[in-house]
Amino acid sequence: MLYYLLYEQLYKHFSPFRVFGYVTSRTAFSSLTALFLCIALGPWLIGKLRQFQIGQYIREEGPKSHQKKAGTPTMGGVLIIISIVVPTLLWADLRNAYVWVAMLALLGYGWIGFMDDYAKVTKQRNLGLTGKRKLFYQFVMGFAFATTLLVMRTFGDFKEEMNIPFLKQFKPSLLFPHLMANPWTYILGVAPFCIFVALVVVFMSNAVNLTDGLDGLAIGLMVIAAGALTILTYAGGHSQLATYLQLARNPRTSELTVFCGSMTGASLGFLWYNAHPAEIFMGDVGSIGLGGAMAVVAVLIKQEVLLVFIGGIFIVEAVSVILQVGSFKLRNGKRIFKMAPIHHHFEALGWAESKIIARFWIAGLILALFALTTLKLR
Repeated sequence: MLYYLLYEQLYKHFSPFRVFGYVTSRTAFSSLTALFLCIALGPWLIGKLRQFQIGQYIREEGPKSHQKKAGTPTMGGVLIIISIVVPTLLWADLRNAYVWVAMLALLGYGWIGFMDDYAKVTKQRNLGLTGKRKLFYQFVMGFAFATTLLVMRTFGDFKEEMNIPFLKQFKPSLLFPHLMANPWTYILGVAPFCIFVALVVVFMSNAVNLTDGLDGLAIGLMVIAAGALTILTYAGGHSQLATYLQLARNPRTSELTVFCGSMTGASLGFLWYNAHPAEIFMGDVGSIGLGGAMAVVAVLIKQEVLLVFIGGIFIVEAVSVILQVGSFKLRNGKRIFKMAPIHHHFEALGWAESKIIARFWIAGLILALFALTTLKLR
């Protein structure tokens, strides 16, 4: 909205307003708007959540040291989503379909998390949505997103070739045009792409959700991941940078830089209140929403492989749970870790919560920096 007003309408009358035409300037403004909006609204939301007694439920089988956190206001992800959506609406070019796809993914997966959080709070027990039902909703959303990309592809707004680290010319696609040309085999031609996209988005949304177990851990890692995605979206949409780095350039993805900047600023603003000892938790509405949005952005800019490094700690946390559950079922109750997700394993080893958080942040930053260096090492 402000982009349209300040640049397209007022720039012709006041030349300094040309700064609002640059995506870099608008990304900076969106980041700051998200940061200050989140910090400004934080005390009001925390007060309201306490007033309505919307507090965190702590599982009995979890670490005993976490029982003192019971009752801490939760569902703070609502604050994060507001702080992302409002700056994006203000500073992005809203005629860009990529911006709307990313925002709808954030809102859609955030809504799934909201339903789960609401069920937990109203029942006052750790149930919420059943695991199967939650996964069903997430996959429905994932396939809807993949279908949207196929529609965008028909209009030339989306390129499905993936960027592969260290390989300049190898850009694989999971779509099979020769099958898609025949109405009878069209489903076979698009099925691998749709399944892959849905799996990426669902896995990352749950991975962030599983990581959100220590004060500031998940949201701090999200600051790092969103910051890396901000750089990647800008590089992929910039003609000279994309050519120099030999990326699959799509100029329409440049507006996603504004969205990613908002996500970075909102995450940083929420960390202000979620840092140890946390005054508020993001809940599933925040973790599932952010995880889904992060994965959707990676798919839109065709950096699904780099997402393995950008969201590396999230993936390690999710894999630790998968291994723990698999070991328990296949090895007659034997466990690999003392507790899963893996951050609880280190707690059980005696590591202080603040030390685990700081070290996981460092590891996340190293992985994100490595992901960015692969852009040149190709």
